[in-house]
Amino acid sequence: MHKEGHSERNGRGRYRRATKHRGGSDMNYRERHRQGHTEVLRVSSKSKPNTVAGAVAGVIREKGRVEIQTIGAGALNQAIKAIAIARGFLAPSGIDIVCIPSFCDVIIDGQERTAIRLVVEART
Repeated sequence: MHKEGHSERNGRGRYRRATKHRGGSDMNYRERHRQGHTEVLRVSSKSKPNTVAGAVAGVIREKGRVEIQTIGAGALNQAIKAIAIARGFLAPSGIDIVCIPSFCDVIIDGQERTAIRLVVEART
């Protein structure tokens, strides 16, 4: 059983991390996973914006909503570029998107860090 604030090894030798959104619930943290019916993408400063944009556009087309989580200025920069590129990918289909930023607390290796969460939704 995974407890808040503790890391445990998953089957691939990597550590899963507990996350606590401010005012929200705990969740296991992976590179890409689902929280309820919202797909969550984790973006780092080394992520390629075009690749992330393709994933964002695909999830928006399929589900209408995606959550991007970043830690650090470089990661946030890559995520914002990806959202702008994804907007261009979706425009020919008549889909416009909006981005709703918020903060969340993430526990990584026993230390609490503040992440920025970007909820991207199709504008209705």
